[in-house]
Amino acid sequence: MTAIFTVSDMTCGHCEKTVRGALAEVLPNAAVTIDLAAHKVTVDGDAATAKEAIREAGYSPERA
Repeated sequence: MTAIFTVSDMTCGHCEKTVRGALAEVLPNAAVTIDLAAHKVTVDGDAATAKEAIREAGYSPERA
């Protein structure tokens, strides 16, 4: 399943790397696409797991 999140507080390259790393830990084989300018994260995998990983990394994901 593909999940799309708006992560408004993801504002820089470091934020992107942190979110990507958090998702890789919990969904290691999931395809992750990040559009930093639009604050969008697209993940092929379990939406609840992805959302929790982004939240635990210190960000505020909302389903788009």
